[in-house]
Amino acid sequence: MGFFERLKWRCIWSWSGVRDTWASEPSFRSWVWANVVSGGLAVWLLSGAELALILALGVLVLAAELINTAVERAVDLISLEQSELARMAKDAGSAGVAVTAVAAGVAWGVVLMG
Repeated sequence: MGFFERLKWRCIWSWSGVRDTWASEPSFRSWVWANVVSGGLAVWLLSGAELALILALGVLVLAAELINTAVERAVDLISLEQSELARMAKDAGSAGVAVTAVAAGVAWGVVLMG
């Protein structure tokens, strides 16, 4: 299989992951809509590096939510029984999303204050 054939399949599989997460995860949809608002405001108010920073951090929040969804699904696949390690794994994934969102919020604050 050549480079472009592999690239095509990677794109198909990645888009499938986004589509499946959109369909099954309300938190992902919420972050998408938050990014639509944030990105719209950024395009209206900002330019250059500040605009790029806000848009990139918004995309990173979505990436973190996709990874969190993958962690949650993998944990649930292994076992649906209550487990302290499973809770910790899921909470760590959720914290990753929260920390990324805080970074985006901090960037907005610095840009607006500066």
